[in-house]
Amino acid sequence: MRTTGTPLGHKLRRGLAAGTSEESDRPLTDGLPRSGPERALLVGMIGAREDAGEETLQELARLADTAGAAVAGIVVQHRTRPDPATAVGAGKVEEIRSRVRSAGADVVIFNHELTPAQQRNLERALDTKVLDRTALVLDIFAQRARTREGRLQVELAQMTYLLPRLAGRGVLLSRLGGGIGTRGPGETKLEVDRRRIRTRITALGREINALQRHRQRERQSRKDAALPVAVLVGYTNAGKSTLLNALTRAHVLTADKLFATLDPTTRRVVLPNRRPLLLVDTVGFIQKLPHDLVAAFRATLEEVTEADLLIHVIDAGHPRWTAQREAVEQVLRELGASGTPRVTVLNKADLLSPEALRDVTAEEPDGVPVSAVRGVGLANLLRRIGAALPGPVERVRLVIPYHRLAVLSRLYTAGRVVRREDGEAGIVVEAEIPTAGLGPFRPYVDGRPARTAH
Repeated sequence: MRTTGTPLGHKLRRGLAAGTSEESDRPLTDGLPRSGPERALLVGMIGAREDAGEETLQELARLADTAGAAVAGIVVQHRTRPDPATAVGAGKVEEIRSRVRSAGADVVIFNHELTPAQQRNLERALDTKVLDRTALVLDIFAQRARTREGRLQVELAQMTYLLPRLAGRGVLLSRLGGGIGTRGPGETKLEVDRRRIRTRITALGREINALQRHRQRERQSRKDAALPVAVLVGYTNAGKSTLLNALTRAHVLTADKLFATLDPTTRRVVLPNRRPLLLVDTVGFIQKLPHDLVAAFRATLEEVTEADLLIHVIDAGHPRWTAQREAVEQVLRELGASGTPRVTVLNKADLLSPEALRDVTAEEPDGVPVSAVRGVGLANLLRRIGAALPGPVERVRLVIPYHRLAVLSRLYTAGRVVRREDGEAGIVVEAEIPTAGLGPFRPYVDGRPARTAH
């Protein structure tokens, strides 16, 4: 499966959600290319655990537009829990089928994740391609990925998503591996496809692990160079890349599209207190971010978990900014980064009236109002970042006698142990300790000059 930027219908027809029936590989368009964007009918369930309300359908419409589809209509189903067979129930399926025909829709996109069985049943009943929110987000990521690392991570997420959805589908897969001598006698096409995908998943995992080790070496080099790292996090389209450009005079792509930035970008900035800082722009988060995507992007998202400071950029002009803030916080909790020091940025403050801005700052009193587009509030933000950064630390080599194990215990609390080994005179520890708290440990420094870590 290719992960290059291709239109929603073309790529997903061949891969994630092929629009074919169980009995035939007949394309939806009878082999003829369709002119213009695909027409998508959106389906949302209000009152179910998966959806927060009708406003999430507006976001689904933006996701569809970002993927290159034109919204042909919206169908809303009110129910407290999804139907096990079709998610929406038999009666609503008939309504959707009628809307598909009247609107000339090529694809039906559900605003929650469908089980493989639900997706198969819906495609049979509707006689058209059916996607869920996860498949749509994966398609957008595939279009946005530019670096080798990004493409590998997207492909891993796609393969993990596709594997349980092969049964009963006429999926047309590119040959992902194999060749002469790799197909066992009596294997069905489904078994071969599963084996190929599992083989590819394993290969992608190895490549991503190698990239992960490379990123770890890069982070260690930054620590050795005495450069703290701040990572921009936030909901997609909150203005992180625009803020990075404004603070560092970078030229990162910005667009009024969801997930305009996928691959991380790092730039250097000097704070008002003359302290240098590396600022990292990362992929935006979203409500119900697919778990497979989070797992596949662990090498990239480690930038968040290893940061000295998180800069949470909020689109203060969005009507649901509090829900977006919570969605970001939820992802940070899942990544184990909820305890990292942070600065909150209330971006797009220029779009708010004075009264509305007062309401936002009352809700988020520690937030720094800025306008990244107009360059307003940036000096104040840089001062806040400088004040929030953890103090300088020193990397030291300590020799702690075996009868002083309580010192070692305090060291784990006060600093970060980089490596340790048992020596003849005691436990040899290399650690990073805040300069202000180094005093109690100075008697155990082995005499070598301490070097600043950051």
